[in-house]
Amino acid sequence: MKRFTVVFAVLILLFILAALVNTVAGNVRIPIDRVFSYISGGGTDSKEYTILMMIRLPRIFMAALLGGALALSGYLLQTFFNNPIAGPFVLGISSGAKLTVAMVLIFSLKFFTALSSLGLIVASFAGSLICTLFILLISKKVRDNSTLLIAGIMIGYVASALTDFILNFADDSNIVNLHGWSLGSFSGTSWRDVALAAVFVLLVFVLTCCFSKPIGAFSLGTGYARSMGVNVRLFRIVIILLSSILSALVTAFAGPISFVGVAVPFLTKRALNTSRTIVVIPAVFLSGAVFVMICDLIARTVFSPVELSISTVTGIIGAPVVIFMLIGRRDPS
Repeated sequence: MKRFTVVFAVLILLFILAALVNTVAGNVRIPIDRVFSYISGGGTDSKEYTILMMIRLPRIFMAALLGGALALSGYLLQTFFNNPIAGPFVLGISSGAKLTVAMVLIFSLKFFTALSSLGLIVASFAGSLICTLFILLISKKVRDNSTLLIAGIMIGYVASALTDFILNFADDSNIVNLHGWSLGSFSGTSWRDVALAAVFVLLVFVLTCCFSKPIGAFSLGTGYARSMGVNVRLFRIVIILLSSILSALVTAFAGPISFVGVAVPFLTKRALNTSRTIVVIPAVFLSGAVFVMICDLIARTVFSPVELSISTVTGIIGAPVVIFMLIGRRDPS
């Protein structure tokens, strides 16, 4: 119990520090005292106020929400496949969502007006679900973790190649925005997007917490889950839908973000050293929020005024964790 308290205390402290540094740092540095003044309603006609309230704060909230969503999606996929390397990006699910969003976006921009945020979520969910079903079919034929990983990477490459091909048909004025989105970015986030993302993410988070006992039973094997009264077939569908919604939200609002769904659940479970899902679920969500907030800070400040894609930073940090997992994991055979 003491270990859980320490882990959550550290995560909450890191969350607060990451949020504060994100509000202060940037091309325009805003002193911390003025940050609190602007939040309380002072100086509403200043340039700093506009930057803080209309650009930085929505971006911070979105990074936290989607970071938590992506980590939780990875955790659910790892539970479903009983595979620690399963994650939305590694298995190509994020790339599939990116493909469908790009297709729908280009079609809507060419023949209609800009697509709504809800429309992007629906398109992204469809792509996530299709790729998840492909991976599910492959996992039934292939039991080896490394082969499943390679299959997922290949699906991701195919989806990314098709996305790049489709981008050639976008109008010149839209190519830059679509290209930036396809690499992953929180820039241009609005409060309306934050509110919409928060509704879906928090709803799925609450539902996942409600299913914590079945998730814990399922992680110990389908036989044990059945003995505990879990409808395994129905529960598999629930996990797939929840994880697909979470990964779809991330891709719709920020584009594909690499390795968070694999690295964060692994590190969080190592820190907690427990399989109690009611503890792991909120810890994974909070860890994902902190991790992505820090990565977004690095992406927009290290080479300022040039902004890196968020996937560049998460890939540099997350990929070594995945390599460590593959090297350290014993072959079950």
